Amino acid sequence: MKTFTIENETSNITLHATIQDAEAVTDAELFRNEAGLAKLPANWPAARLVEIWNSLPGETPVKKFKDRATAVCRIWKAIQSLGQGAAAADEPASVPETAPVAELPETVPVPDPEASETAQPEPATPDSPEPAPATPVAPQTPDVAPEQAPAKTKATRAKKAPVAATNASAPREGSKTSQVIAIFKRQGGTTLEEIMTAMGWQKHTTRAMLSAGGSLTKNHGLVITSEKVGDRRTYSIKG
Repeated sequence: MKTFTIENETSNITLHATIQDAEAVTDAELFRNEAGLAKLPANWPAARLVEIWNSLPGETPVKKFKDRATAVCRIWKAIQSLGQGAAAADEPASVPETAPVAELPETVPVPDPEASETAQPEPATPDSPEPAPATPVAPQTPDVAPEQAPAKTKATRAKKAPVAATNASAPREGSKTSQVIAIFKRQGGTTLEEIMTAMGWQKHTTRAMLSAGGSLTKNHGLVITSEKVGDRRTYSIKG
């Protein structure tokens, strides 16, 4: 019966000729059938089964399996071919048998001289038939792939940098817009979370306002600058 080991550190699967060879491998799990393999990954993360599958030679890599049972079944079927290539290489090449050599007669019979003096009639030469007309052969097309037309490249427009509105208007005093502008102009700027807390906005609403095409840039000609110091990113309006 085949005996396999799977190393705990590298997850490599190896086929061994004997159980003694398998037990000699350190820091490895041993299994001899599909049921034994199915018991091993009970406490493994699903990513390790994917890693084992992707390390098998000749198999198409995957990102995940439907479940552990599917992964174990596919891995077990794939490793059945381990060792077949080495076994085929160990078999000696068959030597073709030599065909027997035909024996030659020891002596060649000598013709009777009296019989050779008698004139022999010349054999009649049959009329040779007219040669059949040659069948025309169609010219063969050379086995050359047609040249491919050069791929057309489509030019892409360069993205324009945000430009502040020229006819910007000042926000109404006491409005939410004027409040958030005041937050941006504070010393040291502000963060995304501080704006969400102060204004009661959702994250996607706050990010839309911070974008280059947000309302502060379009309607009021204000440009928001972003700066990251350590793990903290701040936003501010200069001036």
